[in-house]
Amino acid sequence: MEFEDFDFITSEAPARASEPADPLQRLKYLVDNTPAIIYSTVPSGDFKMTFVSANALNVLGYRPEEMVADPNFWFDHIHPDDAPNIFSSLAQIFSEGERAYEYRFRRADGRYLWMHDQLRLIRDAQGAPLEVIGSLTDITDRKQMEETLLQAQNMASIGQLAAGVAHEINNPVGFVTSNIGTLKSYADTLFELVEHSTSAEQRRQADFEFMKEDTAALLRESMDGLRRVRDIVQALKDFSAAGESQWQMADLHEILDSTLNALASELRFKIRVEKHYGKLPPLRCLAGQLHQVFRNILLNAIQAIPEQGVIRIVTGGERDGVSVRIQDNGTGILPDHLGRVFDPFFTTKPVGSGTGLGLYLAYGIVQKHGGRISVISEPGKGTAFTVHLPLRAEPI
Repeated sequence: MEFEDFDFITSEAPARASEPADPLQRLKYLVDNTPAIIYSTVPSGDFKMTFVSANALNVLGYRPEEMVADPNFWFDHIHPDDAPNIFSSLAQIFSEGERAYEYRFRRADGRYLWMHDQLRLIRDAQGAPLEVIGSLTDITDRKQMEETLLQAQNMASIGQLAAGVAHEINNPVGFVTSNIGTLKSYADTLFELVEHSTSAEQRRQADFEFMKEDTAALLRESMDGLRRVRDIVQALKDFSAAGESQWQMADLHEILDSTLNALASELRFKIRVEKHYGKLPPLRCLAGQLHQVFRNILLNAIQAIPEQGVIRIVTGGERDGVSVRIQDNGTGILPDHLGRVFDPFFTTKPVGSGTGLGLYLAYGIVQKHGGRISVISEPGKGTAFTVHLPLRAEPI
């Protein structure tokens, strides 16, 4: 992983003990080396910055002099989605004396950092506004942890909801399936009796042949619909088990098929799925968590295909293990991004459209199984993720 190079600001070393320390020099040293960016602005109009501490270069990549020179620098670098809330309430600082905001601020490299901004109004001896003093603190890590925790809580809630819905749907689906099976048996018997006890003319007048064929078709479609509902219920049950900690022997193809069923609405009318399943032995695994791995990879593949496309799933046996390759013909991944796809919070999606945690979580689950996951991609041609798993994984 590459690290950015910054020209870190250093201050002169404090004076030797035998020499009196310059209070202003000491204050400058403290301000320049505090984690927060200290700044001041005029208390009106565009709140033009009049001072910015030197550590702005380390945190944001801007030199203080360029921030002070541009009268609109602060406003122009706040994320457009966050700016209206700040602008609409900023004037309250004159009545309240201080304000605090959390917003995204654009770094010199184009990335946005979450910042906590604490502003305080300074007045002169007569009470007139003199300046606004602020401190900007990078809280990106905290925000990302909050987002991760929120997602985990949401996933747990959704899992509980899915389990409850699956249980409630299972009961009516069970007896309706049984009733339709019995109804089909009754219909077959009735049609057979009518066919042997009535004349050809009576059957013609009653449109007997159409009724017989249409009844069979209606029952067939109803049974197919119930099978689809049953598949959805099974997918919900699998999803609710995504956080399970029970190791078990499972059929990898059943896990893949369940995942595809859960994503049916995303795939329909857009993507053709080609399944090339090899012969695989049962796998010792956390089935619900592997479902989550394949779901995250498939979702990335779906989102990488802008219109119509193909996803190919290939499975096969390996020495002491199995492999699953999920390949799409979507937009592909840029070479500069390929090495970071498994990093936490890394995403190429627009701000607010993705957490950057899907592949990171998939990577962690595969590692927990003692396996590995790899990716190859070519921009404009597509991407292939390959998951390698041992047959009898030991909990890690």
